[in-house]
Amino acid sequence: MSEPCILDKLIKNVRVVRPHQSSVEHLDLGIKDGKFAQIASQISPEQATEVIDAQNLLAFPGLIDAHMHIGIYQSLEQDAIAESKAAAMGGVTTSLNYIRTGQYYLNKGGSYQQFFPEVLSRSEGNFFVDYSYHIAPISAQHIDEMQWLFEQYGVASFKIFMFYGGYGLHGLSDQQNLFLMINKEERYDFAHFEFIMRGLAQLRERYPADSISLSLHCEIAEILNAYTKIVQQDSSLTGLSAYSAARPPHSEGLAICIASYLAHETNCININLLHLSSRKAVEAALMMQSTFPHINFKREVTIGHLLLDVEAPTGKWAKVNPPIRSRADVEFLWTAVLQNQIDWIVSDHACCSAEKKASLQDPDNIWLAKSGFGGTEYLLSGVLSEGSKRGMSYDHMARLLCWNPAQRFGLWQKGDIAIGYDADLVLVDPNERFVVRAAESFSKQGYTPFEGMELTGRVKQTMLRGNLIYDRGQILGSPQGRYLKRSQSSR
Repeated sequence: MSEPCILDKLIKNVRVVRPHQSSVEHLDLGIKDGKFAQIASQISPEQATEVIDAQNLLAFPGLIDAHMHIGIYQSLEQDAIAESKAAAMGGVTTSLNYIRTGQYYLNKGGSYQQFFPEVLSRSEGNFFVDYSYHIAPISAQHIDEMQWLFEQYGVASFKIFMFYGGYGLHGLSDQQNLFLMINKEERYDFAHFEFIMRGLAQLRERYPADSISLSLHCEIAEILNAYTKIVQQDSSLTGLSAYSAARPPHSEGLAICIASYLAHETNCININLLHLSSRKAVEAALMMQSTFPHINFKREVTIGHLLLDVEAPTGKWAKVNPPIRSRADVEFLWTAVLQNQIDWIVSDHACCSAEKKASLQDPDNIWLAKSGFGGTEYLLSGVLSEGSKRGMSYDHMARLLCWNPAQRFGLWQKGDIAIGYDADLVLVDPNERFVVRAAESFSKQGYTPFEGMELTGRVKQTMLRGNLIYDRGQILGSPQGRYLKRSQSSR
């Protein structure tokens, strides 16, 4: 008598990568009700309704891209559809998106009690991957709303853009209150940052959840303003080199030191230092960890800062904040990754279409170009390609791309291939080489700063909760992504 079918789906002949296991095992994966239900060296095909032969491909847990921006340069609904397709193409199954009030995004100020329900309404039914949001308290009233956001919607992660107080999104600006859509009496400054931290410390006292954390974009506006004026008068500096000089690495380092002391002062113990781009930034972050060992710092780098340097031939298309840096900085970031000094790698995906990115009147002017670019579709391939060259193990990649962000941000059912976890899976050929072409991406950006780069390691299939959503160049089905409400308790 044959065994009864107890599995919805069975994936056979797969080489499984797990974040806490150094060896790659040949296993079969059984899926039931969207979860991994059985994992063994041999599972009978008769136990499953559907059987898939993975043909000896590598299987990573579905990636968690913990730093994305959806709806910043085009409508949130359109962006969610196109850019979550790009995420699925890259093996990403969970998109964590930073959002705020003010210009861009919904182009609205005011209370999050009006703003965030609209964000969720516009998101619903438009994501091909699971998603959640990090929120930036821009005005004083937002600090009072953090508890409501956490209790009502499971928003456990918040953000400070340190340079916004006196510098624009793309360059020099003296109209920050208009940009942020806050009252002229309010200031987005160090005092505001302190009060955000105090508010989060109080929230964590009430709800001692490990997932409550604060992320910081660390640059100092006064340094950026001064150096931008100097660099713009220096005709010897152009392109990405000029933009990097205008936002110098020591501005990152100084901001990290200030933010870290404020975290110490306010007992805001879970701090995420975002997109560290330079040697000085990483060294400052490590120094602050040593100075304040009771603060639980996490350090993030982006795939853009790991793959690109100021000599990138794509030029203005690679403009981003903080800037793309020198090759020496790139190699230092990789050293930090390999020495376990970096906690996760992200894309900082912010789709900015070509017609919006560059100035129509002066298309090669780096100062007039918009900041930000997409790249979630190359996150896994980029890390596989460059990491493997440097001896990075697969399990280390899985920790940085899957497990670590899941743990920090309270996604307890994500980040591993294990019984009871969401059956989020990416099958990849680690030996297939391909040349990056924007024309092959599902993103609506229309270009990529990685254009022409050869990568080794291509995503073949992506599964979300056991459902195939990407298959060898094709997006399948309709958007099935769910909003992830983070828990009010620790794991």
